[in-house]
Amino acid sequence: MSQSSLTDVDWSKIPAPTDDGAAAHLQGMKIPPVSLRATNDTSVRLSVLDGRTVVFAYPRTGEPGKIGLVDDWDMIPGARGCTPQACSFRDLFAELRAAGAAQVFGLSTQSNEYQTEMAARLHLPFPVLSDEALELTQALNLPAMSVVGLTLIKRLALIIDDGRITHVFYPVFPPDRSAGDVLDWLKDNPVGA
Repeated sequence: MSQSSLTDVDWSKIPAPTDDGAAAHLQGMKIPPVSLRATNDTSVRLSVLDGRTVVFAYPRTGEPGKIGLVDDWDMIPGARGCTPQACSFRDLFAELRAAGAAQVFGLSTQSNEYQTEMAARLHLPFPVLSDEALELTQALNLPAMSVVGLTLIKRLALIIDDGRITHVFYPVFPPDRSAGDVLDWLKDNPVGA
């Protein structure tokens, strides 16, 4: 099954991911001192950022008019929806910041070049981080899947306070509600409360 639009998705036709327990160990973990290349031409170390940081991770965004990694991409639970998820964080960016997120980042194992094109095309107001070398993915043992020999992060969102993971959203479905769920949590759990 292939849907024609990267953003208009009928979620009732997409299999929802289940909680396989692969993220249960993350809450409370300290972020390792890994530097990741960002789409704004900086190097980011999440471990040293002050305040509250939101990181949403996803398998890989699609490219308009290009064929997906595999014909049945939409039928892999949790695979479809990276662009809608990124757009949801774009659309709620100001509200997320107002609710206490000092920083917001996207994260995938795609190359920085690939992500930079996507970030410009989608007009993202936040950087997207590339973990192409899988350093952060492996150091945190992030939930991942392998598709055609590529290691892809399963969709999740992290709340990081001063370098430590304080909350994990996993699994995330539907992806276009991810930012709204994070925003609700931020409002219910203000910094310093």
